[in-house]
Amino acid sequence: MSQNTLMLTLLGEALPKSLLAEVDTLAARNELDVACCHWLSDEAATAEPGRAACVAFELCDDTLEAGRFDLEALREQALALGAGYGVDVAIQTANEWRGHRRLVCFDMDSTLIKAEVIDELARRHGVGDEVAAVTERAMRGELDFKQSFRERMARLEGLDEAVLADIAANLPWMDGLETLMAGLKRHGYRTAIISGGFTYFARYLQQQLGFDEIHANELVMENGRVTGEVREPIVDAVRKAELLAQIARRQGLSLSQVVAVGDGANDLEMLARAGLGIAFRAKPLVREQARQSVSTLGLDAVLYLMGHGREA
Repeated sequence: MSQNTLMLTLLGEALPKSLLAEVDTLAARNELDVACCHWLSDEAATAEPGRAACVAFELCDDTLEAGRFDLEALREQALALGAGYGVDVAIQTANEWRGHRRLVCFDMDSTLIKAEVIDELARRHGVGDEVAAVTERAMRGELDFKQSFRERMARLEGLDEAVLADIAANLPWMDGLETLMAGLKRHGYRTAIISGGFTYFARYLQQQLGFDEIHANELVMENGRVTGEVREPIVDAVRKAELLAQIARRQGLSLSQVVAVGDGANDLEMLARAGLGIAFRAKPLVREQARQSVSTLGLDAVLYLMGHGREA
């Protein structure tokens, strides 16, 4: 694959033939040639709603390599097309598709699990509504993360460690998580959790699913209870991006070899730092700013965006 090639990937529960035909029209309108298209899922999935479907188109033209092509215009048109059909669309340049990525970093809450753990801790401690409101404002980017984190932690003072253990044992895993982790291990990727949540729960996921390393906030405990204090440094947006870069350097990798996946405003710097940043079932602000996003499928769709078939 050459530098004058783009990969346009469609992901959804079903990909109707009319949509595939419209991709050909979209390419022609932008004076691009469709070199080929190949299915990363079973091609039969296109006609069976409820199954994950993915097809990738190779789009070519000499203007791409010469730098004269308006990639953002194509991206806007493609996203509008996908929105009309309720599917996700990703556009990557050829160098982003070559399969040389080696490290995948994940946010945890609302990305690897279907919960914001701090909200669940607060609910069990009887302060759920007030803490949830602060969390939501922080995830939308309306509050400074560190300030909101300290405020929420203070409200958890006195929470019994037995509650933490019970929540950890019953974490609702995100759709496709096990399939994704099996695929990443099969292809030899290093995996890391970089979370503004807590090491207590990240460690549980590590034990269950085999993440290579975890980085999160440490709950300060005393006599089996949460103290409400915060141990520095807090893992906020800046810290997440720094940790991603540190892991890459330690592994001898360039940032272009790193994939980052997250859903909140405090993930944006990490997503931007990685060679492939993916907003997963994210807030509108995050979807708008991230280079790629997945909203229609489970976490295993990350394999598709990395160029792997789900079962390959």
